[in-house]
Amino acid sequence: MKMKLASLALGATVAAAPAMADLVFPSLSYRTGPFAAGGIPFADGYADYFTLLNERDGGIGGEIAQVPECETAYNTEKGVECYEATKDSGALIYQPLSTGITYQLIPKVTADNIPMHTMGYGRTSAKNGKVFSHVFNYPANYWDGASAGVNHFLEQSGGSLDGKKITLLHFNGAYGREPIPTLEALAEKHGFEFNAIPIDYPGQEQKSQWLQIRRERPDYILFWGWGVMNQVAIQEAANIRFNMENFMGIWWSGSENDVKPAGMGADGYKSVQFHNVGSDFPVFDDIQKYVVDAGKAAGAGDQVGTVLYNRGVYAAFLAAEAAKQAQEANGTSAIDSGMMRDAMESLTITAETMEAAGLPNFGPEFSVSCMNHGGDGMAAIAQWDAEAQAWTLISEFAPSDASVIDPLINADSAAYASENNISEGCS
Repeated sequence: MKMKLASLALGATVAAAPAMADLVFPSLSYRTGPFAAGGIPFADGYADYFTLLNERDGGIGGEIAQVPECETAYNTEKGVECYEATKDSGALIYQPLSTGITYQLIPKVTADNIPMHTMGYGRTSAKNGKVFSHVFNYPANYWDGASAGVNHFLEQSGGSLDGKKITLLHFNGAYGREPIPTLEALAEKHGFEFNAIPIDYPGQEQKSQWLQIRRERPDYILFWGWGVMNQVAIQEAANIRFNMENFMGIWWSGSENDVKPAGMGADGYKSVQFHNVGSDFPVFDDIQKYVVDAGKAAGAGDQVGTVLYNRGVYAAFLAAEAAKQAQEANGTSAIDSGMMRDAMESLTITAETMEAAGLPNFGPEFSVSCMNHGGDGMAAIAQWDAEAQAWTLISEFAPSDASVIDPLINADSAAYASENNISEGCS
């Protein structure tokens, strides 16, 4: 996603090179720029979880985890620069937190033998590990999210969407357009009328979009937004008294930042989530004790338990578990990026794994293979309670519609393989 952003110094945010034996998890963060409000809590959660492992457990398998942070400002060019600046530090895994950066890094990480985890974003067809050997998008991707939203609306409408109208309100870029093919296929399957309404960056003005919505009167709205456009969209929906029970954002449009500005007007708004919400998990007590109270938090310590902080913790947890499994598989604590890639391709996350990490029922159980780098597409629905000022999961984690999504993934990944002369297969 190309954006006109102010030039920022790169070197100031890259940490000093770690000791050779340390495990390096670079953080391509964005604490500045138009999406800083979302980037900051994720980066804090990601760093704080590794700090917890260092302070409480002595690292991972006896090796200290290092999290060199490089500021991208959510700018694709800067993201690539950050990758180049940190890849020789012993980097085990990249999580770029940007679809635009992801697309540019796919050939680079493959050539450099460094795995990339694009959890809930990026190129959806990277789920096909036979083509995308170094890219993983477990436990869910955008097409899974679209399916989860439609499945929920299907349940709401009594089991039939025939004749209903579903509108996708979306960021006018690669990220926002990603679910369109899936929703078109789901519309054909379920008989609903589908249309898409784009919002140009940064999305502070949406009068024309909401006039169109008032005119077309959709039964349900799915929302793919990010940054300030989320707040604006939710306020505009409240202004026209759109039923919030029928307005659902993807996981990047479902944080506290998005709903609080609308006050009681946001009550009942929903979002798709691939991990749990809230702070009622043992790991957060440990983060408070070993990280925040000890003065070692990456930020102010005021984001613990928020949706995006939790997502950063979850991303770090999954990376740490892959590192542990790589250490066990190779009989060494000093793993390299190739070992990490192999471990990610055989990663298994069970209820026991999450329980042991202080994250019981925090996400779905899943396993990864060469054939499937994305898991089972499990997602749940969360709803905002404006009075309680809290998100709550209102459904169990459930799989997406594989009968629709798998053919789309196979077609898109096959096209990519053909364009880039990649021979499909598993090593």
